Amino acid sequence: MDSDNMTKSDGSDEMVIREVKELEPETSVSVKSMVLDGEKPLPAPAILFSPRPVSELDAAAVKLQKVYKSYRTRRNLADCAVVVEELWWKALDFARLKESSVSFFNTEKPDTAASRWRRAGTKSAKIGNGLSKDGKAQKLAITHWLEAIDPHHRYGNNLNLYYDVWFSSGTSQPFFYWLDVGEGKEINIENCPRTVLQKQCIKYLAPKEREAYEVVIDDGKLVYRHSGVLLNTVEGSKWIFVLSPSRNMYVAEKKQGQFHHSSFLAGGATIAVGQLVAHNGVLQAIRPYSGYYNPTEENFKELISFLEEHHADLTNVKVNP
Repeated sequence: MDSDNMTKSDGSDEMVIREVKELEPETSVSVKSMVLDGEKPLPAPAILFSPRPVSELDAAAVKLQKVYKSYRTRRNLADCAVVVEELWWKALDFARLKESSVSFFNTEKPDTAASRWRRAGTKSAKIGNGLSKDGKAQKLAITHWLEAIDPHHRYGNNLNLYYDVWFSSGTSQPFFYWLDVGEGKEINIENCPRTVLQKQCIKYLAPKEREAYEVVIDDGKLVYRHSGVLLNTVEGSKWIFVLSPSRNMYVAEKKQGQFHHSSFLAGGATIAVGQLVAHNGVLQAIRPYSGYYNPTEENFKELISFLEEHHADLTNVKVNP
């Protein structure tokens, strides 16, 4: 390293500059001295050549970096979207549970009979979804309201067994709070143990999911609108249908404890419900029965009117009570 030392002589204007150069000793390390005993030296790096000009190579490198960066950004955004959606549903479930829990009632505002009825009306509002579209629409039977307002849509018949125990207990805890986290969380009913209660959850279709089950009438035959496949019910199994207040018909195989009449419209109101049999799209039999909606004779007439209006082949249809 170079350093300049400047000194002035006494009694004269003449500046004497002395440069002192200190040379650092040269150090060199041989490759041999870096190699450990018994190990071979690393091979010299290969030098690659390209016939392309440097400007093109630089542009290609920049483009590659941009593509990778955009890909990484999209992946990060997608991951964030999944996390946000999961957190949203968790928050929604938490809000539903809180609404039916003790903490929901711990407010400074006094809880009156009127306010309790308002809360019950808000929670059960979706049960009457579709009533405004048609005055003849049928609501879900009151015995199955618990299933509709349960965030997990546990089978209504099972919930009613636990509801009877809750009602007889005289507890001040709301039903779902009592059932899941409160005083009744350890209760097991012999006819419906907890494992069955938690396992049998009814599928409630979202509007987009519902499209796959919609059936239309084409040339007198029942056809799935989405796939174009003729309706063929399987012998030995039950096939159920609903007619919505918007006059859309949905059909699927019933799966006990998983897929019921309430599944199609997510507990909403219906015009007609029941069971049917069809072969190659030709309707063979109808049974206007549902424990969920308790259809009336008027509901059955609405179904026949719908089928006739769309020119369904009713020549050999049997009506079972």
